[in-house]
Amino acid sequence: MGDAESCLLRQQTREVRKKPLINYCFLRAATSAELRVLAAARLTSQRRAPRTASSEVEPRREGARSADPAGQRSRRRAVPRRAELSAVERSAVAAPESEEEDMATKEKLQCLKDFHKDILKPSPGKSPGTRPEDEAEGKPPQREKWASRIDFVLSVAGGFVGLGNVWRFPYLCYKNGGGAFLIPYFIFLFGGGLPVFFLEVIIGQYTSEGGITCWEKICPLFAGIGYASIVIVSLLNIYYIIILAWAMYYLFQSFQSELPWAKCNHSWNTPHCLEDTLRRNRSLWISNSTANFTSPVTEFWERKVLSLSSGIDEPGALKWDLALCLLLVWLVCFFCIWKGVKSTGKVVYFTATFPFAMLLVLLVRGLTLPGAGAGIKFYLYPDISRLEDPQVWIDAGTQIFFSYAICLGAMTSLGSYNKYKYNSYRDCMLLGCLNSGTSFVSGFAIFSILGFMAQEQGVDIADVAESGPGLAFIAYPKAVTMMPLPTFWSILFFIMLLLLGLDSQFVEVEGQITSLVDLHPSLLRKGFHREIFIASICCVSYLLGLTMVTEGGMYVFQLFDYYAASGVCLLWVAFFECFAIAWIYGSDNFYDGIEDMIGYRPGPWMKYCWAVVTPLLCTGCFIFSLVKYVPLTYNKVYTYPTWAIGLGWCLALSSMVCVPLVMVIRLAQTEGPFLVRLKYLLTPREPNRWAVEHEGAMPYSSRMAVNNTLRKPTHIIVETMINCDCI
Repeated sequence: MGDAESCLLRQQTREVRKKPLINYCFLRAATSAELRVLAAARLTSQRRAPRTASSEVEPRREGARSADPAGQRSRRRAVPRRAELSAVERSAVAAPESEEEDMATKEKLQCLKDFHKDILKPSPGKSPGTRPEDEAEGKPPQREKWASRIDFVLSVAGGFVGLGNVWRFPYLCYKNGGGAFLIPYFIFLFGGGLPVFFLEVIIGQYTSEGGITCWEKICPLFAGIGYASIVIVSLLNIYYIIILAWAMYYLFQSFQSELPWAKCNHSWNTPHCLEDTLRRNRSLWISNSTANFTSPVTEFWERKVLSLSSGIDEPGALKWDLALCLLLVWLVCFFCIWKGVKSTGKVVYFTATFPFAMLLVLLVRGLTLPGAGAGIKFYLYPDISRLEDPQVWIDAGTQIFFSYAICLGAMTSLGSYNKYKYNSYRDCMLLGCLNSGTSFVSGFAIFSILGFMAQEQGVDIADVAESGPGLAFIAYPKAVTMMPLPTFWSILFFIMLLLLGLDSQFVEVEGQITSLVDLHPSLLRKGFHREIFIASICCVSYLLGLTMVTEGGMYVFQLFDYYAASGVCLLWVAFFECFAIAWIYGSDNFYDGIEDMIGYRPGPWMKYCWAVVTPLLCTGCFIFSLVKYVPLTYNKVYTYPTWAIGLGWCLALSSMVCVPLVMVIRLAQTEGPFLVRLKYLLTPREPNRWAVEHEGAMPYSSRMAVNNTLRKPTHIIVETMINCDCI
């Protein structure tokens, strides 16, 4: 077929098709008449013969028999069939327009299935590990799958229900207008959080690939999204686990008859230490003289646990007790994931459910304390005027992206272990309700106890409200010293804190490992190569984390927390994820794939969010975050030096630069004119050799687009570029 005929066919198909994917189907036939004949012959063969013969192959076989001069019986058999086919042709050409559209629709749906099979079909397999026959033939091992639905649900729940739900959301809610903060929170939840969360899970399920290689299949030009996510999660895994080391240290210290942070009679206390029993005695409380006094829990945290130095310029000595706690947590994390999702799926049965039980116990206990009502009122009392502050909206957006663990590649990796026909849309919506509900309920548990604490000390709740480590290691430990059975409640709280962070940690490490292993599956999935690779990653991360358990380690931790996995980085990645799916691959195309997987099309609001709402929210929040940027300080007292601020921005840019950098590298590595290279990189990648051999699929290559053969245009922007070669 010539270029002119090909262009004419495209113009004809454009008038009929509703989605760009249909063009892939219509280009499989030479003319629209041939398409009608092909569909009609296929229907006829299905009525008259069993499914062993194809309607496309049968006419050629019969024609070959009739052309044989020695085969008289073949000729006698072939002639009626040829005549019958001619009748079918005539009836097909004269068929009503409605029948043509029905046949075209059936052909389109068949092509959709063929497209996924030929192009995006994942590396197959339902059993983990390396089979002997695969290893003997030099093939990569099969990809493991979740043993059951509950394994996936609990793994995702453990991955994003973490410390941020307990110590960050309640504080942000109180700080930004109480109940009024829920307005921007739910706007970002339904406009950004849930759509991006579902997008990442379903991409992993659709391609059965990790956070990097999934974008290689969907849109190679945007493979930098995967690399950016891996950089963020790698940095996050280094410093997030430090919190677990602190929690484990506090847990060990809680197994004493008297909590060590309850009194001022320890070696680490200073003469300025003032116990809370003296504060409760109003006759000894002189406001002018207590400004220089500190509480025993604060001195335990800063002088005993951290041994805090004067600044980041003075790292000081290594804290061996914290280093051993950090090593122990890394060992637990390693053994939770070293056997893949088979072991992870079983560990989360405990680590993901037990924290909810303990949170419920703490909630009931907090609501029964005196002063709990005042704390809850302080938590939820709405201040609508706060919505005029852009910082409130920035906090809402960044909290959504933090709490849903998106833009880290972890959700994509977890989704890649789903079976292809698994209904992940249903579970993603339920998990979203669970995550946000946990954040909201945690506020009642935390502020009921803070209200009790404020009443006991005779101060305002604003004076005791803390966020982040200040809540977990200062405010709450101080509160449990005022309760009956303080040792019991301290052990319960820090076990909950440890488990909340632990399952988030090993799920994120699992996402990091999966994404890296999928880059070289033939090497890293064989034998014990994966286990050795996991051990190497854990060792390197542990050694880097030792910088945060020195006397100046808290300053390094704050630097990583403020820049490495900041909201700016997550918003940057989320924008390009939505842009690549909605405007390059095509949101309708992606919905076709979702329908093929789960059996129905979700509501259109997801599609609209990917195309418009989420990019706008991410862009606005990203710009305001840069405009409202404030240099990092510690406790609003210590100001970081210029070189430390520069190092922090290097950590942030190390992930953000991956997206444009990979684009430039891919364009430079691809041969041909610029438009040809761009078209090649904007189309889905051909399947790997193992997938083709195992599935028996015909390999598809975007390079065929140069010769006007099979080609899959994505969105209308890319399709317009593809049509340029008709001129």
